[in-house]
Amino acid sequence: MGLKTRSGFDTREEVREGLKNVGYIATDRIASTVYLASHLGKPILVEGPAGVGKTELAKATAAFMRVPLIRLQCYEGLDESKALYEWKYGKQLLYTQLLKDQLDRIVQGTAGLSESIERLHQYDDIFFSPRFLEPRPLLKALQQQEGVVLLVDEIDKSDDEFEAFLLEILSDFQVSIPEIGTIEAVSVPFVFLTSNSTRELSEALQRRCLHLYISFPDEKLEREIVRTRVPDITERLNRQLVAFIHKVRQLDIKKLPSVSETIDWARTLVLLHAETLDRETVRETLNTFLKTQEDILVAEGRLDALTEETLKEAR
Repeated sequence: MGLKTRSGFDTREEVREGLKNVGYIATDRIASTVYLASHLGKPILVEGPAGVGKTELAKATAAFMRVPLIRLQCYEGLDESKALYEWKYGKQLLYTQLLKDQLDRIVQGTAGLSESIERLHQYDDIFFSPRFLEPRPLLKALQQQEGVVLLVDEIDKSDDEFEAFLLEILSDFQVSIPEIGTIEAVSVPFVFLTSNSTRELSEALQRRCLHLYISFPDEKLEREIVRTRVPDITERLNRQLVAFIHKVRQLDIKKLPSVSETIDWARTLVLLHAETLDRETVRETLNTFLKTQEDILVAEGRLDALTEETLKEAR
């Protein structure tokens, strides 16, 4: 069976509208990168701070394309048996027992030990055949007939050895299994790799990908994201909370609030029936978007000034 190439999107605007229809607000750069990757058949390496929508981009693309999303979460020590395949040892053991029960019939008619062993060797390869193979995310992605979005999440958390192992898949969309041989993809997967830049990735990996950096959005874009994900929020409250979040991101804190945490805060304020920001409401809900006590204390020390400045600017 020949390799089925994925169809490219007709225009960048089609990408933007398609992603918007499934709840993802894409910038020009994001839409252009997804459009180009669909035509060039290249993976997209998405970098940027945690919580800016890297993983959500892959999920939204799968929803837009109406294909499955297969996700491989990376971590230190990840190896082929967890990412690619492993053998069904229980099934192999059962087959061994069945073979043992049929041993007399199999060697019947053979002359001597050597011929009996030769007859048994005919069954060796059955133990390491596709029927005994348990596919993991990478192999599953290559086996999807009608296309798939493959998300290799937080690739920077994996080891250098695993990163090198990925190169064959990313360049040729195939994998080599020693006992079986080379298995090619039946259709080209749309691949996203995400990284929080905790370590530098190899040049070989970067060379095989289109690079996309997603930063924190400006206030206008973040308001649009909140409006899309939290439709019940009022326009005034939306302006105020986004303005407040942007001021908090300028503080000297360990973990800047992510876009997903802005959305969580918006949902929290709607649940509390807040119509405008006030000092006490902000204080009570700081833990929605600040995740360490140290950061909360820093924000509380500036709470009066931050709230007053926000209400003046975002009337």
